[in-house]
Amino acid sequence: MNGAKQTRPEDHDLNNGDDSRKRRKQEDPTREWDHCIAPTHLAKDFGLLAPCRQVDQCYERLNRIDEGTYGIVYRARDRATGDIVALKHLKLDQERNGFPITALREIHTLLLAKHTNIINVREIAVGRSLNSIYMVMDYMEHDLRTLMESMRARFQPSEVKSLLLQLCRAVAHLHANWIVHRDLKTSNLLMADGSLRVADFGLARKYGSPLGHMTGLVVTLWYRAPELLFGAKEYSAAVDMWSVGCIFAELLIHKPFLQGRGEIDQISKIFAAVGTPTQESWPGFDRLPSARMFKFSPRLGAGRQPLRDRLRGCDVEPTDGALDLLAKMLALDPKQRITAEDALDHPYFKEAPPPKDPSMFPTWPQKHAGS
Repeated sequence: MNGAKQTRPEDHDLNNGDDSRKRRKQEDPTREWDHCIAPTHLAKDFGLLAPCRQVDQCYERLNRIDEGTYGIVYRARDRATGDIVALKHLKLDQERNGFPITALREIHTLLLAKHTNIINVREIAVGRSLNSIYMVMDYMEHDLRTLMESMRARFQPSEVKSLLLQLCRAVAHLHANWIVHRDLKTSNLLMADGSLRVADFGLARKYGSPLGHMTGLVVTLWYRAPELLFGAKEYSAAVDMWSVGCIFAELLIHKPFLQGRGEIDQISKIFAAVGTPTQESWPGFDRLPSARMFKFSPRLGAGRQPLRDRLRGCDVEPTDGALDLLAKMLALDPKQRITAEDALDHPYFKEAPPPKDPSMFPTWPQKHAGS
């Protein structure tokens, strides 16, 4: 939560053993840990008008929240305002002097992507040495995955609609600024008082037109788009919309939608959910690197169930509008997949019940509440 989360089973591709650390280190050469920037240049490089402040002079650490590959997160209090914040202490390369480009990209993207539904970085602070760097972020009480695991009752249809609306607004803002997140999942969505914010931008990057080559080793397996599973090196923001579709289904059934045990099993589960690709449904799919490994036969999609049947675990049956939007998000062909901007105009968001106002959401106990 709040930028550094514990590893979960779905964070690993059990077919090849890749985890998020390996994925990030296998990025394009400009992303290697070897390429570092001295922290003394941090303020200048990111256009910060004032030098970085000393963290312990400005913030009182209350308790440790979580630890991940790239940082330790603390809950803290702003000594001047009393605001509760999250401090992410970035883990730097201990063998080299400098600042890892992965962390710089996360900070840079967050500073560029200011939006109500994207986690806010208040400032960059330093510890006792200039090599000790902290991201000071708004504190959010929950991550969506952990919250759903602890909830006794599922989200109401109006709450699902509100959360999806906020997510689509954030993703539309990213894509309008030519940023692809590449790791959208419920554990990277933070919540407080009904407000949802997208977090963890460690795999995010700018993209352009025409599309350049990018690594396919991105996105947690259960939320990974089929073009990535088939080895595409040129892909678009549509990979994020597939993840949004998986999150939408997860909100509806209150559990991850496509829980593959590895890449091959994940592909099989996708085919069972939305059908096998054909030249009509996905022109050119057979030219993707890994597509040659598959022999597509009618039997491969024989276990396919309509989306409505696969969502029968819902307390309230999804409307036709919800199913139509979900199907458009989970289109096999990335060129036919709905964009975040178009999703915001989908009739689903206009039909009853209306999206619940975030201020009307129920409250849940804070997992990390302290003094």
